[in-house]
Amino acid sequence: MRSPVDCHRVEAAMARGTRDGAAVGELFAAAVTVLEEMASGRRALRAVRHPLGFLCLPVRREGDRGVCVHVFGDHVFGDAPPGPPARPAISPVHAHSWDLASCVLYGEVGNLRVRVRDESDRPTHRLFEVRSTAAGPGPAAGPCDAPAVDEIRPTPRLVSCAPGPEETGVAGGIYRLPAGEFHTTVVPPGTVAATLLLGRSLPGHRDLTLGPVHGPAHRVVRQTCDAAQTARTARTVLRRIDGHH
Repeated sequence: MRSPVDCHRVEAAMARGTRDGAAVGELFAAAVTVLEEMASGRRALRAVRHPLGFLCLPVRREGDRGVCVHVFGDHVFGDAPPGPPARPAISPVHAHSWDLASCVLYGEVGNLRVRVRDESDRPTHRLFEVRSTAAGPGPAAGPCDAPAVDEIRPTPRLVSCAPGPEETGVAGGIYRLPAGEFHTTVVPPGTVAATLLLGRSLPGHRDLTLGPVHGPAHRVVRQTCDAAQTARTARTVLRRIDGHH
């Protein structure tokens, strides 16, 4: 089935921004259309439990661009989640190898930028590179892919970090983050949120995360939800989008 979401159209709507009500409406319409297909089972996409503690619905990949829906909160499957609340399996402070633009569909999402600088004398962290591989042959190095395994490897760089400015968005808000800039996503405890995200890979950038100074290499295996869980998640997101409009 051909995807109803076109990465270039989503990118253009993100660029027009929140001052253009029609652009925001296009983003919500794209999200609702694909979520309805997932909720009904017409689209065979599967939600993935991300190591950072949210659910990712990988919607579309076109070359160096990708679109996905991120679902935040302890009860991402609705009132009766099938497992324990999601918790980050890696440091929440990370930098992408791709430019990010994200539209908040509901809830409140904070984007806290983190200042990271080299520090060899009194480091607080070491930089780790994250290399992702797909379930089948070949790499999954682009935005909004659904890799099965994350290989997290220490680099020689020792650093210290400090919090920077925080930008908070609510439904209809759009925020952007360039590749290589460290940040962490902040959702108030006990609340839920979802975003429609566009990523565009940039050559020469790596996915990075902070880790312990003496931390070893390790591996994180992502869990893929089954069809019923994915459909239930899509229905929950649709209900909450409708409740905020």
